[in-house]
Formats: sequence, C-alpha cells, structure tokens
Amino acid sequence: MSVIYVLIPLAIVLVCLAIAIFFWAVKSNQFDDLERHGHSILFDDDVKKVEPNLQQNEQTKTDPKQHD
Repeated sequence: MSVIYVLIPLAIVLVCLAIAIFFWAVKSNQFDDLERHGHSILFDDDVKKVEPNLQQNEQTKTDPKQHD
C-alpha cells in the first residue's frame, strides 16, 4: 500500500511532463506541415544532371551518321 504513495505522484509528474512537451511542440510549430516530409521521401532530389558534352557523346555513339 505504501507503493501507491510513490506511484501516484510519479504518474502525475510524468503526465505533467508529457503535457509540457506536447505544448512545447505545438508552440514551436512542430505540427504545422505534416504532409511535406511524407511526400519528400517519394521524390528523389539526388538526380544527376547529364552534362551537354556527355549527351553529344551518347548521340554520336548511337547515330553513326554524325561522324561523317
């Protein structure tokens, strides 16, 4: 029975801490844009751009008429 005298205040402190963290998250705009991060994983930002010289080399490899 004496354990309840420890557990109840501990539970109250944990609930107050959780509420404080929640209000901090709301105040610091953590929940403003929930969709952007979900969509950003779908799009690849690391697409390598091919240089124009490389594109010309690829065309000459496939089109032998350009060598003349």
